[in-house]
Amino acid sequence: MIRSVKLLALPLAFGLAAVAMAAAPHRPVAAKARAIARGHAFAEAHCTACHAITANGSSPNPEAPPWDDIANRPGVTAGTLAEFLADAHNYPAAMDFTVERRAIGDLAAYMLTLRRPGYKPTR
Repeated sequence: MIRSVKLLALPLAFGLAAVAMAAAPHRPVAAKARAIARGHAFAEAHCTACHAITANGSSPNPEAPPWDDIANRPGVTAGTLAEFLADAHNYPAAMDFTVERRAIGDLAAYMLTLRRPGYKPTR
């Protein structure tokens, strides 16, 4: 009896392992989707007074570039955006705004969704 239970448990263990392995690739996708959603929510709450945060938008403040213009610049990556966002608003005094460290990666993830092949700046 014990041997037959062990034999039955083995396929179950392999089945559960296969399900776990199949689900693993989806975890990063879900985490990225959550980061993008958090970045968009932060942008709507804190950035739309100056910037267009969606594709093909016009910034309310003409001095503030639309985010799709930023996201589509050559060489822009999540890393370069994170570095830029970490101290982008430390100048001039009129833009005295600091992006919270925990929001930087989320904002970068959202901004990268605005990348388009063949993008042409609106300005």
